[in-house]
Amino acid sequence: MKILILEDEILIAKGLIVLIKQLEPQAEIIGPMASVRETIAWLEQNQAPDLVLADIQLSDGVSFNALEKLNPKTPVIFTTAFDEYALKAFRLNSIDYLLKPIDEEELKRAFEKFHLLKEKYLDASFQQQMLQMLQGKSTVGTYKTRFMVYSGKSIIPLPTSEIAYFQKEEIIFLTTKDGRQYVTEFRSLDEIQDLIDPATFYRANRQFLILGDQIAKFETDYMGKIILTLDMPSKMQIQISKDKAADFRKWVEER
Repeated sequence: MKILILEDEILIAKGLIVLIKQLEPQAEIIGPMASVRETIAWLEQNQAPDLVLADIQLSDGVSFNALEKLNPKTPVIFTTAFDEYALKAFRLNSIDYLLKPIDEEELKRAFEKFHLLKEKYLDASFQQQMLQMLQGKSTVGTYKTRFMVYSGKSIIPLPTSEIAYFQKEEIIFLTTKDGRQYVTEFRSLDEIQDLIDPATFYRANRQFLILGDQIAKFETDYMGKIILTLDMPSKMQIQISKDKAADFRKWVEER
């Protein structure tokens, strides 16, 4: 059995793969695919999988835009952070849906349901209904409202509103407003920048991506650089180059 995973949160995807290997050890796992574009490209070049585990919101849009490329008889298990009430009316039209964070017992029951209902499939009317339902959620943009981080062996869904800044050293760190620091599995700040609202976060330099609301004050030094002071106990300061100074001032004025 081939299982395709659509998931743009790296930590969640890794945890999901671990659970699948425990529950379906014979399965061949494909992915994770993080975007609609990547998923469509794969589907156009490969035979349809036996099962898809799909997050609804991917990095560049909703997964239904990619699932339309599937054979309509390919079953899907949705993994989503959307509330149960919004999806309850559609539950009978899919194999199942799981609310994040994914629980092992719930995933186990979903696989059991899959094996019992292999002939069940998503039809075009269901996909259209789901797209209409999600339209209100996606018109604002596909920006992340949370990031998954590790704390020991636990995975914590951290709201974006709690993040003070992202910092690149050898790896990418995430620091919260109260000074907690977590290691992320992102490879670059550019990757994160594509996932967050540019009206909320600003790329100060190659090392820092900061939440605008965390700026306590800023001033210009004798070289024309801008020095930001963050509204944190440490009163951390971050530099913006002279070349970016005008862009930063415009960003602050237009927020």
